[in-house]
Amino acid sequence: MGVEGVGWGSAVASLMFLWAVASQYFPYGLYMYYHKYVDKVWRFFYPYIEITFQEYSGERMRRSEMYTTIRTYLSANTAQQAKRLVAAEHGDKGRKHGLVLSLDDFEQVTDDFDGAKFWWTSQTKSTEKSTISWYPSQEDPRYYQLTLHRRHRHLVDSYLRHVRDRGKEIEVSSRQRKLFTNNPSSNWYGYKKSVWSHMVFEHPATFDTLAMEPGKKEEILRDLDRFRTGKDFYRKIGKTWKRGYLLYGPPGTGKSTMIAAMANHLDYDIYDLELTAVKDNTELRKLLIETTPKSLIVIEDIDCSEDLSGKRKKKVAEKTEEGESDQNPPHPPGAPKEEDNKISKVTLSGLLNFIDGLWSSCGGERLIVFTTNHVEKLDPALIRRGRMDKHIELSYCCYETFKVLAKNYLGVDSGHPLFETVRELLGECKITPADVAENLMPKSYSSEEAEENTRQCLEGLIEALEKIKGEAAIQAEENSEEKTEAKEKPAEGKVLEKTEGKETVKEESSWKGISNGI
Repeated sequence: MGVEGVGWGSAVASLMFLWAVASQYFPYGLYMYYHKYVDKVWRFFYPYIEITFQEYSGERMRRSEMYTTIRTYLSANTAQQAKRLVAAEHGDKGRKHGLVLSLDDFEQVTDDFDGAKFWWTSQTKSTEKSTISWYPSQEDPRYYQLTLHRRHRHLVDSYLRHVRDRGKEIEVSSRQRKLFTNNPSSNWYGYKKSVWSHMVFEHPATFDTLAMEPGKKEEILRDLDRFRTGKDFYRKIGKTWKRGYLLYGPPGTGKSTMIAAMANHLDYDIYDLELTAVKDNTELRKLLIETTPKSLIVIEDIDCSEDLSGKRKKKVAEKTEEGESDQNPPHPPGAPKEEDNKISKVTLSGLLNFIDGLWSSCGGERLIVFTTNHVEKLDPALIRRGRMDKHIELSYCCYETFKVLAKNYLGVDSGHPLFETVRELLGECKITPADVAENLMPKSYSSEEAEENTRQCLEGLIEALEKIKGEAAIQAEENSEEKTEAKEKPAEGKVLEKTEGKETVKEESSWKGISNGI
């Protein structure tokens, strides 16, 4: 049987060789005619299925996302089988590992999935060179070819989902996180269009170094962890996989540091959205579409952007009624108004749709974070539960917060003798964590002078706290005197009159009338 098999294989190989030689002498039309039917017969007996993934498809100037994902998957899972690899610099400059190993042309590797074998081959499509090329490089376009036996056809969908999901996980774990900011819309078009510009995000803040009450810190950490693992839960309840955070409190209480710590804990990118650079609601939606999952979309100092919530039109109308517009020269008809070019037309409705409207369902696993110094200035519709799901107040420094800062800056715990004095003063005056941190900044980083630096820093902090306490006492005394004077001082248009040892208040006009009558 083995000899017969070898003989049959030799016969097939001989026939194919003879066909390759003889086909050169066939007329072209006759060759194509027979080739068409020979290919059909060959495909009928051929037991394998082939799937091709082009490097460039659809938009020719952009590499296929699936092609990139497959390359990442193969580089991590099957490249160790290959004998020929290509080392190339990754196009993403923010990637942790600068070089990427991929299969060389015509190299084949095998992958096992659910008991079936899948063969991957890296191929190159030869094209005629021309002066005009649709591809970014002058090299021939590449593609990956997936081959599997037709009895495993039912596994194609599940296997490709596995490749896509695993490839994306590898991309996320190997990427360097970024800090994005939105570009003016004039940069959104052309060959090098860019809606967002970015830089590598390397902020060192963590929840371990975050100056905050331990109980509140643990509560936030639990909430973030629940969100990160809550994909199936959000799908079950019919909500988009996103969550809103409102951070509010006086300046210097650590709102920006909190955002950095959240991004580091979740391993997310940050999109810092500058609303005043967005022309209208359409551009705002475009920016949202261009964000990626596993990201924090941050709008800082949202209270400073209240003119974007629709109140701007009211103010312009009030100025027109007061006649201020009459002082300006008439505007030429048909010419664009200067105000329209400078002022953003993003409305409160557009911002609300950005947070939890239909467009917010594009993608998933996003946190939307607002910060404000004056939460009372915000529209209730903007910060209601469901949009800003968790409200976190970052207030003045307490003793627990001070202990975290002392450990971060000075490396000391609560055993220092000056801590009790600091505890008493913190209970009597208000100071932000930023001011406390500045006072705890050591004068020298030498370990030999650590004890002296600690004493000097704590004494400086105590002095600053006593000064704040004294100023607060003076201010309280002045406010008390002003209230007393306001009570004693009669209202405008009234005078005091003594009658039998009692003070009575009469209207000044009535008193004058009585005097004139006398």
